[in-house]
Amino acid sequence: MNFLPTKIPDVIVIQPKIYQDDRGFFMETYQKNCFEKNGIDHEFVQDNHSSSRKFTLRGLHYQVSHTQGKLVRAVIGEIFDVAVDLRKGSKYFGKWVGLILSEKNKRLLWIPPGFAHGFFTLTDRADVVYKATDFYDPSGDRGLRWNDPALAIDWPIPENVTPVVSIKDSKAPLLKDAEIFE
Repeated sequence: MNFLPTKIPDVIVIQPKIYQDDRGFFMETYQKNCFEKNGIDHEFVQDNHSSSRKFTLRGLHYQVSHTQGKLVRAVIGEIFDVAVDLRKGSKYFGKWVGLILSEKNKRLLWIPPGFAHGFFTLTDRADVVYKATDFYDPSGDRGLRWNDPALAIDWPIPENVTPVVSIKDSKAPLLKDAEIFE
């Protein structure tokens, strides 16, 4: 596997080695020793799977208790995946990283604890799976407004398209009002 830095060094793109032949392909998506050697030394305790229709925008989500690191990949379709740094002391606080994850490119994205996460579905259907480093805790569940001007996320939303956003996500606070990590 190749571990590629992003403009926020703690967020890492993982490009697995793909073994392909006329039967299909094989790839390793996680190997503890390899991840540890590349600075991702976390135990994963929960796997999640979501399926979304085209132009769905999920996020930006995070937890203030049972803070989760996430290892994200799209197994069907294509998404624009985003991580926003919410660690108050970080020189990247309020900055974001976004990239395409798809069944074709087979990349994974490591998003460490202390970040909000969201994605926008670019294909008719996208199934996203991710490993989490802690259990979901509804009492610590928080959100950040996906279209906060202070974040200026460059979502690849086509002109004249209104993304499908949950009521909860549409009412999430702006960064200036959000609960962040000390």
